[in-house]
Amino acid sequence: MVQALLVTFAGTVTPFLWEVLRPMPLPILLNRRTRELYFEQEGEIYHTPWDGIAAATDAYGTVGPCTAGMRHAALEALLHRYGHPQDQVVINLGSPTGKSLEMQLGFWEYLRAYMDNGPWFDEHGRHSGSPEHLQAFQEVRNSKGQSVRLYWGLIKEEYKTNKGQNFLSYADFMLLFGSMMLLPVRILQNFTHAMAKRRSRSQWPQMIRERLRDDGPTSRLVDLEQTHTSTS
Repeated sequence: MVQALLVTFAGTVTPFLWEVLRPMPLPILLNRRTRELYFEQEGEIYHTPWDGIAAATDAYGTVGPCTAGMRHAALEALLHRYGHPQDQVVINLGSPTGKSLEMQLGFWEYLRAYMDNGPWFDEHGRHSGSPEHLQAFQEVRNSKGQSVRLYWGLIKEEYKTNKGQNFLSYADFMLLFGSMMLLPVRILQNFTHAMAKRRSRSQWPQMIRERLRDDGPTSRLVDLEQTHTSTS
């Protein structure tokens, strides 16, 4: 019995701690305040101003014996290393899913709307100066057991509609039961995601972190490079 518990502990808790505590690659940052794009690779900071940025995308297809025909597309932008403009890197801005050309073009328009118009919109998709509409979705996403409450609410609606007769279908029961079984997984998923966001922000260099604050400097990294070049 003790050996089984130890094996279970080693097979579940150890991978979880490794996933939460191991060093993770930093995400690509788009700073609306300074209108810049940041990227980190092997401890080096790469950046480019958003104004005047250009992205390239192209589509191609592959055919395999097991996958048949598949479409692919990349959305790429050119950045240079901080303090070393001659060192450049091409990064993929596209999402990890939806590699079609249409999806990449749509994602680029989303990034443009975020940088130029702001991150908030209303229920009709129009630009809004208030985050109220999106916060309602975020509260549902971050709440524990949201899928359980969702399917339980659907069952209650069916109960009221059918006046208590033949209201519980097999699909509704399985969805409710499955969401209850997956509830611990969802809790661990939310916790891991929160830890990843907190750690990724603290791992950026000081000059990046201070530009992410609401009261931080608005000077761009390219401006700092130009100032340093002119004084040296």
